[in-house]
Amino acid sequence: MIRRVMGVETEFGVNATFRGSARLSPEEVARYLFRKVVAWGRSSNVFLSNGSRLYLDVGSHPEYATAECADLLDLVAHDRAGEIVVQDLAADAERRLAEEGMDATVYVLKNNVDSRGNSYGSHENYQVERRSRMERITDTLVPFLVTRQLVTGAGRLHVTEGRATYLVSQRADHMWEDLSSATTRSRPIINTRDEPHADPEKHRRLHVIVGDSTMSQTTTLLRLGTTDLVLRMLEAGTVVPDLVLGNPMQAIRDVSRDPTGRRPLALRRGGTVTALGLQGRLLELAQGYARGAGLAELSPYREVLELWERGLHAIESDQLHLVDTEIEWVMKKKLLDSYAARHGLEPWDERLQQLDLAWHDIHPTRGLARILERSGAARTVVDDARITAATTDPPQTRARLRGDFVRAAQEHGRDFTVDWVHLKLNDTAQRTIICKDPLVSVDARVEELIAHIRRGEGRPTPRGV
Repeated sequence: MIRRVMGVETEFGVNATFRGSARLSPEEVARYLFRKVVAWGRSSNVFLSNGSRLYLDVGSHPEYATAECADLLDLVAHDRAGEIVVQDLAADAERRLAEEGMDATVYVLKNNVDSRGNSYGSHENYQVERRSRMERITDTLVPFLVTRQLVTGAGRLHVTEGRATYLVSQRADHMWEDLSSATTRSRPIINTRDEPHADPEKHRRLHVIVGDSTMSQTTTLLRLGTTDLVLRMLEAGTVVPDLVLGNPMQAIRDVSRDPTGRRPLALRRGGTVTALGLQGRLLELAQGYARGAGLAELSPYREVLELWERGLHAIESDQLHLVDTEIEWVMKKKLLDSYAARHGLEPWDERLQQLDLAWHDIHPTRGLARILERSGAARTVVDDARITAATTDPPQTRARLRGDFVRAAQEHGRDFTVDWVHLKLNDTAQRTIICKDPLVSVDARVEELIAHIRRGEGRPTPRGV
């Protein structure tokens, strides 16, 4: 099996409630979150010892980009580790605010839409072979991603003018193109800007920005695992029927408003297909590819294929209870429906909107998704020990080189600069190491540079000495 690295970038929403007369905007609260980061990193854009990147993005959204992972379960763990890292910043911000006389509770939400209708994303990155023809990949991948939300959406209670609609996806209504090199101006399903963060002659980085931020581990695994499988079968040359949609932007909104998956979607070649039918066809092809490639019985692909098939069956047969601990929009809808029935609430009631938001609260004891996990009502695929380890330990990819370098430089008080590819020690020699292969976790050049740091060599001579 060809190894590929993958990663997830998550933009978090931030808000705070204040007791007393003091008030701060979400933008100001976000800056309090990053005071701790700036104190040690002298910047609000840093790389951590686990290989990840943490920064304050446009719109004052904390963003956590996982390290490169070559294992799906590693990626699920590192995605969850990002929640822990950012929640630690929120707790630190509360302490700093208290020291300044402000009694506040800081909330960090892993969702995709704020109260003003602004959208922020969860972007996925997949390493693909440069030799693969992108048109062949995107012709199938776009309709797959348009309909993937049927089993990977986070769900959203959308209330406007006294009307409530439960959407399968939070992100669908905010996409405007299928392919584009822009990210904010047009917000495409796939961003085509060519930034491989690797050897550009060998690799591309497929940048998917349509996905919902998911709190459920199983939904996160399904979101990433199904996409990886579809990419693998396309790269292997699997013959796929023409599934190009006539109007992808209309289709993505229609699918989000149709939890049955049965609404006809126009095809470019004529005729129609349903989200269930399109996903079912790609599932069959992925199952055939996985059997031939020896992945069908290999964990976690076995679990991904099983949940994908069971999720589509649950929707088609109207038996959502079959996946109500594993597929996020189903889990959230069950919770909201149960609460509304118990309290006799109308679908647009503000209390249900508050529950919807509380689902995405990353606080370990306050967030509803985490409460369901502890009660056994939300299935998990990685344990707490693996998630905790991911907050400090990089995966066995290029991230190991970056993480070890960052840790050594921090421990010895050395000035350094890093990005996804470069490691630079800002000493008298100004040495820089370029790491083009994201799958390589051992490099003698990096080991020597770390030894150089530990020996205390190359420090700039203090002035006046």
